[in-house]
Amino acid sequence: MKRQELMQTIKNILLTIIGTIVLAFGVSVFIVPFELITGGVSGLALIFEAVIPLDLSIDLYVTILTWGLFLLGLFILGRDFAMKTLISTIVYPIALSAFLQLNDPEFLDGFFNLATMSHGDLNLLVAAVFGGALVGAGCAITFLGGGSTGGVDILTFIICKFIKRAKSSVVIFIIDASIVVFGMFITKDLVITLLAVTSAFVAAFVIDYIFVGSSRAFVANIVTDQYEAISDHVIKTLDRTTTVIDAIGGYSGSPKKIVMVSFTVRQYSELMNIIYKNDKYAFVTISRAHEINGEGWTRE
Repeated sequence: MKRQELMQTIKNILLTIIGTIVLAFGVSVFIVPFELITGGVSGLALIFEAVIPLDLSIDLYVTILTWGLFLLGLFILGRDFAMKTLISTIVYPIALSAFLQLNDPEFLDGFFNLATMSHGDLNLLVAAVFGGALVGAGCAITFLGGGSTGGVDILTFIICKFIKRAKSSVVIFIIDASIVVFGMFITKDLVITLLAVTSAFVAAFVIDYIFVGSSRAFVANIVTDQYEAISDHVIKTLDRTTTVIDAIGGYSGSPKKIVMVSFTVRQYSELMNIIYKNDKYAFVTISRAHEINGEGWTRE
């Protein structure tokens, strides 16, 4: 077990480092040169650079903000949370500074310097799409390693700590949206702002695709009195096995049966038809499965 735990720890650290490097590359080569304020620490840094011109480089702004938020998280959220962001806090500013050098027109004859390429407005569109894709991929790989990219995520968890009813997904959306809106007044360019929003959506899609998974597998929990008919129909029609679980109604106190079945997105309509034909009053909840292993999925 100790060896397995060590190997898993090493794997998680490597994934966090790789994810952070991919994130830094996307921000350095695609986001920063075109001043796309997409949210996050890079967006904050671009805003601070415009509002508080201290003659500092953008990577220095990022470093100050990254470490400032890390120390704030360490003080308020504690050591355990801070340790999850420590690797990215160290690697991200260093990688960002290194990759920003790729924008030098003298480096490989300006191969990475999109801003000076003679493709018109296409450069900006490419930067928004590929920048968002790399940012999303970097974040997703980091999440797979059990780490966190830190940054505004720390602000999110601090707010959620003091406002118990706040949902982290809502809070981080509000923070990033506020950064984008504030950036619109900084750039005073609607096209740049809309491309920044597009880049953020691309990043969210890539995170969902990599982290949640591309299998698009789902799990349905069906509370029904016709569990035998539904289970038999699912097995024969969808070629999916079921699990029947005993339950008790929380309000009525009466015994219930729950039919649990895993299925693909293509089988959704068939499953709903089966349920409706057998028990149109069944209570159904469906959730996306992050991963499914076993016979019929990963083994024939």
